[in-house]
Amino acid sequence: MRCRGVKLPRPKLPRPKLPDPVRGGARRLLSRLTRRHPATGRPLQVGALPWRRGPDGGLDILLVTGRRSSRWIVPKGWPMRGRALAEAAALEAYEEAGVEGAIDVREIGRFDHVRNHPALGRMHATILLFPLAVARDLDAWPEKGQRNRRWFSREEAAKKVASPELARLILGFDAEADSVRLKRELRGEAAA
Repeated sequence: MRCRGVKLPRPKLPRPKLPDPVRGGARRLLSRLTRRHPATGRPLQVGALPWRRGPDGGLDILLVTGRRSSRWIVPKGWPMRGRALAEAAALEAYEEAGVEGAIDVREIGRFDHVRNHPALGRMHATILLFPLAVARDLDAWPEKGQRNRRWFSREEAAKKVASPELARLILGFDAEADSVRLKRELRGEAAA
């Protein structure tokens, strides 16, 4: 505050004391919401499309339910500082669905998702989807008691999800082409 060129001391107001989890949680949430998809302008999330070959040789897709809803969806979450987007998607698959495997670093597409956030209400997000070739189903994982997980055929999975965009990505996923490309990249070979 200035008065005729004289600088007066600014009064010190006490800062509200908030518990660390509240301050940290708000800071984390704000940083997550500021990362947006360039095409849609919506907050950005990452998702994994866990897949395997079923006993009949067909393609099986793993879906999980939301924590607060019984809707079927792919494992998804926020990008993580210091991790590539695909790596964050693989970690979400481990935490939410209890699976591990090889994740493709290239997304197979994106879809828009509406989530009901406990603090913010209805929130639209764009989710980048990365295929995950499942190598192991785990018996224990971080969110085991909070969600259901189930393997579906590709066609069943497409019918179970609410998003038509996600259903199209599931039906259009070509596991053979993506698996061959991923194996070549892991060996350091050029794409054919």
